[in-house]
Amino acid sequence: MANLATTGNQEQIMNVTATDAKNRFGALCLQAKEEPVIVEKAGRPDTVLLSWADYQRLTAERDAEQRQADFNQRYAGWLAEQNAQFDAHGLWNDDLRVW
Repeated sequence: MANLATTGNQEQIMNVTATDAKNRFGALCLQAKEEPVIVEKAGRPDTVLLSWADYQRLTAERDAEQRQADFNQRYAGWLAEQNAQFDAHGLWNDDLRVW
C-alpha cells in the first residue's frame, strides 16, 4: 500500500512496499518522473526510484566533484606554486588605478 511521507523540507514523497512496487511497477515509473518513490522492505527504506533526468543530475554533480578532485591532485604542485606567488606578490595589477 502506498503512503506519503513528509521529508524535513515538508516535501511529500511516495513510499510503497516492495510487493506493491513489484505489482505496480509501470505506474510507479510514471510517478518517479514527477517525484522520487521510496520502496520499503520490512518497513524500512530500501530503494529509491528516480527519473532519468534526476539520475543524470546526481551523477553529473558527482562527476564534477571527482573531476575537481582529480585536477587538484594532478596539478597540486602547480597550484601550490601559484598560491605561493600570489601570497608573496598579490595580484599583478593591484597598483593599477581606474581613471
